[in-house]
Amino acid sequence: MKTSTERMIARKEGPVGWMHFNNPARHNAVSLDMWKAIPEIMAEFQRDDNIRAVVLSGAGGKAFVSGADISEFEQKRSSPESIAEYNRIAGQANDVVIGFPKPTIAMIQGYCIGGGLGVALCCDLRIATDSSSFAVPAAKLGLGYAYDGIKRLVDIVGPSFAKEIFYTARRFDSSEALEMGLINRIVPTRDIENYVRDYAVLIGNNAPLTIRSAKLCVNEATKDPEDRDLAAAQAAVDACFASADYIEGRNAFVEKRKPAFRAR
Repeated sequence: MKTSTERMIARKEGPVGWMHFNNPARHNAVSLDMWKAIPEIMAEFQRDDNIRAVVLSGAGGKAFVSGADISEFEQKRSSPESIAEYNRIAGQANDVVIGFPKPTIAMIQGYCIGGGLGVALCCDLRIATDSSSFAVPAAKLGLGYAYDGIKRLVDIVGPSFAKEIFYTARRFDSSEALEMGLINRIVPTRDIENYVRDYAVLIGNNAPLTIRSAKLCVNEATKDPEDRDLAAAQAAVDACFASADYIEGRNAFVEKRKPAFRAR
């Protein structure tokens, strides 16, 4: 797939879309052009009905994403106006990942720091290597974190661990991250890509409408009660029962064969 910057690589592999942060010289720190490319790539994956799950990863094997590219801050994040514009673009990229209707997996190797952890938190699942490390160093840089990003962390690890992550600004290893619920699985480094690929295919072989409705319902459940769109959640559930995939699933079960779901 062609992207608007060589620092983002996207490809399709069967039912799985892969989006790679490709800035290994800076441990895949995200530059402004990379933030801008994320919505473009995810839009293409959303349009393609053959793509059933998307994996986000970092190039080079030493980092998922080490955060935003601080070398750009003096030029692109120094005035109130440029800070607001930068935050808008980065926020839009994160929102696209959060709102993506298909399952997303962060495949984490090495560093997952600051804005990189923020990107990983936008994904549905986080699978890391046994040598990965995690941190939010905002307190060492004087940065402020917006409410939405902190709430996302609180929703996943709870308030006490979220405070520990921010207060200490230290690095946590994979075992600590798993204990906090920050990640779903730890996999040996040598096995991570095959494991994640197989996991994404496993998800992709299941009924897409069922998964889409489950994701929508879970996402609505994390919102404040007054903001929940329960009608949309119910409509997504009803669509499952009205689908050809529901018939296919029942028939495949009776016939003791693997179902062939078509997302309709």
